[in-house]
Amino acid sequence: MAVSKTNKKKQQCYIAVPSQIINSISSSGLQSLLLSPKKKNPSFSVKLKLLLNNPRFWVLFVFVFGFVGMLKLWFNFETLLPFAPNPCGIFQEKTSFLNDHQVSQLSIGALNLGNEEKEEEGDEKNEFWKQPDGLGYKPCLDFSSEYRKTSSDIVKGRTRYLMVVVSGGMNQQRNQIVDAVVIARILGAALVVPILQVNVIWGDESEFSDIFDLDHFKEVLANDVRIVSSLPSTHVMTRPVEEKRTPLHASPEWIRSHYTRKLRRDGVLLLRSLDSRLSKDLPSDLQKLRCKVAFHALRFSPSILDLGNKLTERMRSKGPYVALHLRMEKDVWVRTGCLPGLSHEIDEMINNERKQRPELLTSRSNMTYHDRKLAGLCPLNALEVTRLLKALGAPKNARIYWAGGIPLGGKEALQPLTSEFPHFFNKEDLALPGELEPFSKKASLMAALDYIVTENSNVFMPSHGGNMGHALQGQRAYAGHKKTITPNKRQMLRHFLNSSLSETEFNRIILDLHRDSLGQPELRKPGRDVTKYPVPECMCNGTMNHSST
Repeated sequence: MAVSKTNKKKQQCYIAVPSQIINSISSSGLQSLLLSPKKKNPSFSVKLKLLLNNPRFWVLFVFVFGFVGMLKLWFNFETLLPFAPNPCGIFQEKTSFLNDHQVSQLSIGALNLGNEEKEEEGDEKNEFWKQPDGLGYKPCLDFSSEYRKTSSDIVKGRTRYLMVVVSGGMNQQRNQIVDAVVIARILGAALVVPILQVNVIWGDESEFSDIFDLDHFKEVLANDVRIVSSLPSTHVMTRPVEEKRTPLHASPEWIRSHYTRKLRRDGVLLLRSLDSRLSKDLPSDLQKLRCKVAFHALRFSPSILDLGNKLTERMRSKGPYVALHLRMEKDVWVRTGCLPGLSHEIDEMINNERKQRPELLTSRSNMTYHDRKLAGLCPLNALEVTRLLKALGAPKNARIYWAGGIPLGGKEALQPLTSEFPHFFNKEDLALPGELEPFSKKASLMAALDYIVTENSNVFMPSHGGNMGHALQGQRAYAGHKKTITPNKRQMLRHFLNSSLSETEFNRIILDLHRDSLGQPELRKPGRDVTKYPVPECMCNGTMNHSST
């Protein structure tokens, strides 16, 4: 066996002995312990020789040696025995003995640590992490023969071009890009890569290729719509016809009847503000195209995808996690006509801003705050999110990733959540120094990172509706109906206000209200967006033929 030559110096080792033991030993006895005897037993060497020549001794020696070795392996015996090879290493930092109270405290601490480890091991078995039954539904984008037949003429076209300017935040822009592709298909026009309008709120000047993988976008849609990076030289000098009168929820027939003639005449059509301009109820092939764009073509750029996946792995490293999209920013409280309830001063400030700018209120301006709250039109605050998670069975050691802007009130606004669920992270907490720097001044890129980590979570819950919540609900359904909790605000909030309910009864009621709101397959109803409810147009169950494009 090789011996280390780095530490040739002899080390002195001292073993502490309780004073009670020292006092109980007589001075002569102590001397006999500390001093070696001066005379040797004359028969010792003879006895030792006989012992070493006895085969029973060696059998017993091997047995005892093996037994001690197994104990050491199983119970880390080395650190428990006073004759461990390195007694100096035992309680190296504690030179005094512990009293009974300290020993009991250490035992309790060790027990708690063991319990935490057991919780960690059983985390994934917690009912809260159980995924909904997807009923065999899988992606199914089988286009009709008629659709495929007309595709070759459409992708070869060189005379008609559609230009679109999309606005809003990243998720709102996604929705408009999806509809832009479908409108280009309806008109048989080539789509110029959508122009992202500079966001006046965040000053984000990101272009399409900063957020999305442009090459992938073109490749996936190569058989559906021709995508070009810019107008060809033959059309550069053409002044596009700008159409501002597209109504809400326009049908394909309306699109064709109003734009085809202009497009043939001028060659270029410019559309702005496409949000909800195209009908949610389209022919089957066009609904499938919507899903193809949303779930396949719109992939984030490599740099965003790379960091988003790294953040995801850091959240996954210790087990499952839940993602929350918290809508608690100042502008959300103003626009929804709701109050955060943090303090009287903050509520007054929100009320005053709303009075000064009444146009910011999104809908139902005649309703009082209390009525809006009970109607489920307000975002959940941190306390309500906490109570809902606890009632649905989220364990205290659950890891939570929260997406969204800085809440009104800062960290104090999140205190009910962080005190109940201490493993609470956002992208700033997970990123290494300098990792977020290339994205920090571009709100759309930061939102894309949130989207990736949230999409990959085991459980997702938004505190309020909105483009991101809707997009992720559809994406997670398309990925196999991953658990997505949709808070039943209209039914549950009156129970939140009922202080006479015991915690057990409250939890039972909340669980019962959400049994069918956990991401199970839900058929799309007329007027709903197929990218939020992809069944049945874009997903088929096991009894039907299906394929993923």
